[in-house]
Amino acid sequence: MTIINRTFQLFFLVGKNRVSLFCVCVLAAISLFALPVSAEPLLSGIDRLESSGFRELSGLRVGLITNAAGISRKGEPNYSLMLRNSVRLKFLMAPEHGFSADIEAGKQVGGTVISDTLPVFSLYGASKKPAMKQLKAIDILVFDLQDVGTRCYTYISTMKNAMEACQEAGIAFMVLDRPNPVMPLHAEGFMVAPGYNSFVGAVNIPFIHAMTVGEIALLVKMQYCKKLDLRVIPMQGYRRDRFADEYEGFSFKSPSPNIRSVDAAIVYPATVFLEATVVSEGRGTDAPFMQFGAPFINSKELADALRRYRLPGVCFDTLSFQPRSGKFSGEHCNGIMLKLTDRKIFSPFTTATAILLELQRLYPDRMGLDLHGDFFDKLAGTPLLREMIRKQIPHAAIIDESRRQIELFRSTTSLPLLYH
Repeated sequence: MTIINRTFQLFFLVGKNRVSLFCVCVLAAISLFALPVSAEPLLSGIDRLESSGFRELSGLRVGLITNAAGISRKGEPNYSLMLRNSVRLKFLMAPEHGFSADIEAGKQVGGTVISDTLPVFSLYGASKKPAMKQLKAIDILVFDLQDVGTRCYTYISTMKNAMEACQEAGIAFMVLDRPNPVMPLHAEGFMVAPGYNSFVGAVNIPFIHAMTVGEIALLVKMQYCKKLDLRVIPMQGYRRDRFADEYEGFSFKSPSPNIRSVDAAIVYPATVFLEATVVSEGRGTDAPFMQFGAPFINSKELADALRRYRLPGVCFDTLSFQPRSGKFSGEHCNGIMLKLTDRKIFSPFTTATAILLELQRLYPDRMGLDLHGDFFDKLAGTPLLREMIRKQIPHAAIIDESRRQIELFRSTTSLPLLYH
């Protein structure tokens, strides 16, 4: 029964039984709260394929790019679900971090076999692109990976490489869309400058891109793969104003060793640039990317400096830690823990810029901003950010430049957005 019908019924009682208007209002209020809230459940691409009986893959020889985070709403691995529904699955392909999603960043991944007979080919080994011989054995290559919403996370690059390979092989490519776990964060950061495309910046989208992999795939087709037979299975019940862990029944499974929660994915773009410096980004600790530090840092001095920026949605606590692996393994580090106070207003790139400016100001000879400058520029998509940090350009000016680049991108690019 609708709220309107319930209200009409209550007002009918007023005339028939002379119930006081006050009682009617009380009853109406009770009925409003008693009515069940109808919320459409979130179904990812793999769930929608299951609901259709996998008819979109009927009769086709299938390859699948995925890892251990590729699960259905019920928690079943996507490949297992396909096999159970008689999909002709020939092989799997795994990105950086391997099929088990437990190999540290940057380490090459070898092939393996699961379910006794199903081969898993690596897309992060000797080659980062599907081999033509493999693609000739299938009719369609399916992509089902959990992205984290930041351009330098390499699953987007893996998708682009696979799309290009499928276009060359003349076979179809299907994307099973999944939530961008940090979608409510606004697009931020610098765009990819000409000549700075890399595996941590293969698609010219904002550093924090505010898109799903399905939407990015449509953009890649428009820009690079116009002849590709692309098929996107969109989600059901998805909205752009929700973080992934705000959907009832949705399970965010870590897509890589150091992105262990939605909060970690939110903070990741604020600290990932430290990978290209001497400072530890928290790898080898219980809170990677949520904390950073180095033996030479004065925690209180740095925390006080960062607090003066009055950055929205975050606070900075001092701490010390001892990494078990990675930078400064076994050494005592002083640093900062980032704590989200309001994820809805948190600005990762604004925070990243403040952190970089203060580290460079306080420790110009020890931070190592230029030590791996080429890698830093690839992460940023441009040498401009590093140059501005080195020159101590005001924080507001850097953010203004970021906004200018985002506005230019939006005004010159027709974004294929699938969701409201």
